[in-house]
Amino acid sequence: MAQSSPLAQRLDALYEFDREPVTPNKLQGIGNFLGMYAGEHVAGTEFVIGMLFVAHGVTVRDMFLGGLIGNILAVLSWAFLTAPIAVKVRLSLYWQLKKICGTSLVFIYNIVNALMFCFLAGAMVAVSATAVGIPFHIHMPTLTDMFPNSIGWVVTVLAVGSVITLMAILGFDALARFAKVSAPWMFLVFVVAAIAVLPKLGVMPGGEGFWEVARTKIWTGIAREGQSQFTIWHVIFFTWVANAAMHLGMSDLTILRYAKKWQYGFASAVGMFLGHYVAWLASGILYSAAHSAAPGVVAWEAVGLTGAVAVVIAGWTTANPTLYRAGMALQVASGWSRWKVTLVAGLVTTLAALFPALVMRLLDFVAIYGLILVPMGAVIFADYYLIPRWKLQPFYAEKKGIGFNGAAGATWLVMLGLALLGNLYFKIDLFFLPVPVWILSLFVYIAFSKWYQKELKPAS
Repeated sequence: MAQSSPLAQRLDALYEFDREPVTPNKLQGIGNFLGMYAGEHVAGTEFVIGMLFVAHGVTVRDMFLGGLIGNILAVLSWAFLTAPIAVKVRLSLYWQLKKICGTSLVFIYNIVNALMFCFLAGAMVAVSATAVGIPFHIHMPTLTDMFPNSIGWVVTVLAVGSVITLMAILGFDALARFAKVSAPWMFLVFVVAAIAVLPKLGVMPGGEGFWEVARTKIWTGIAREGQSQFTIWHVIFFTWVANAAMHLGMSDLTILRYAKKWQYGFASAVGMFLGHYVAWLASGILYSAAHSAAPGVVAWEAVGLTGAVAVVIAGWTTANPTLYRAGMALQVASGWSRWKVTLVAGLVTTLAALFPALVMRLLDFVAIYGLILVPMGAVIFADYYLIPRWKLQPFYAEKKGIGFNGAAGATWLVMLGLALLGNLYFKIDLFFLPVPVWILSLFVYIAFSKWYQKELKPAS
């Protein structure tokens, strides 16, 4: 095999602890996974997503039933698609992709992934800024604002982004521990705040009249001005694919490879039902009782300073590890030290946070994020389960010593092109695309691999 390129050497240096399968003595118990999923999925995004379902006119039946179905499908995806491969191969996402796709293709994947991380962290910076700006009487963005709407908003976002970037550079380990400690408290704030505003909406003590209020004042089935109308199918598919990058996209191979059993994939239920189900319901209730669409103001009106602090922390604890990951991925391209690339990632994140549309269109962004990454998740799934059945070579790039697996690259490009065509030309909502794209990617990758491996026959 040819000597490693400088690019490969930088990749290897970045992921020096991920080259080998996890050894049995490093495997972890179920408690760590329950805590991790709870901490990661009770976050700043929940303040926004819950209220956006209300704004898009979801009915009470669609919200409760659709959310239940979608979250079950998400948990099953983690448990039956991601976890079994994770515990059998026990490689990180990066190293497994490198063996299948080659260093050059993984380099491109990491750049795209880093940018997605920056935009997601930017949304969280903006969420925190809506709370930080309250004592300064900053004019907050509305659901229809696309651009910064005041100098005060710009200054607040720049300040919050600077602090979060600094923390990502200096204190990732401490912040990760802090996030796990904060998760139960943030969840309680969600629930208590929602209960506190129910009387304002007309619910009697003991919950009397809740369903009528929920039907007529919260999830009314009528979209707010400027928002599209959602059905139960929007709720089901969005709830399923909100973390498509993690399960269908296989990003959580990196986490679940430490699991003792594949059944630990069911630990994701803690995050899905406490974070996504209960927290989204609570957020919708809070939004219906508030006079603003800004998460910080919504929480402030419900429970005062505690609510505002919860919003700041929820955005902070999500943005920091996300920004850290973005910096690590960008280090591949630059060869700079981690603090320098994290600083650059922080700048990109903060500039993105200036635009309220990133938060107000968070549903679309999360769907796009998953859509971009799921074809590569399908490549991993097909390479493990299906490629050997077709008498083709798994881990093709590694075994042939190539830097770019054309079959995997073509699958990614073709499927993203088809998804773009479906959204722009056939007007298919983004939420409905990740699942069929993942399924089609399986067959497309097999077809391309059959031609690529049999006809091109790269030299060993």
